[in-house]
Amino acid sequence: MGKCSGITQAGTACKGIPIDGSKWCHAHNPDRTVERRRYGSKGGKRGGRGRPIAELGALRDENADIRRRLLEGELLPNVAAVAVQSINTDIRAVGAAMKAREQEELVERLTALEEGLKQNKGVVADGEHRQAHRVPRAAYSAA
Repeated sequence: MGKCSGITQAGTACKGIPIDGSKWCHAHNPDRTVERRRYGSKGGKRGGRGRPIAELGALRDENADIRRRLLEGELLPNVAAVAVQSINTDIRAVGAAMKAREQEELVERLTALEEGLKQNKGVVADGEHRQAHRVPRAAYSAA
């Protein structure tokens, strides 16, 4: 299998595998420039954490709109109050969702760490088992 004929941004030869029987990998194939640009423009627009800042910004804008409409007489005070209560509920829901996601991520990380410890427990790089290094009690009292 050959290597891609492209040159990386660092100026080195690309190590990618050519696709579709061409001499280019997906990243360097000139026939796919438009496709790469289209997918690249979507990068970073979908949040791994659901974009809570954007959600909170939208809720803040909605709250400002309600306040403006209330002050201009477009909304009755009781209607505005209920709308703001609903926005507050949404804000708390965003916060709760963020906490839940963080807890899930922490559980996943902790599980991975525990699994890694189980696999490495008592094994040194050369394959020998570790023995606990114990300092004799007499060494503590020898001061």
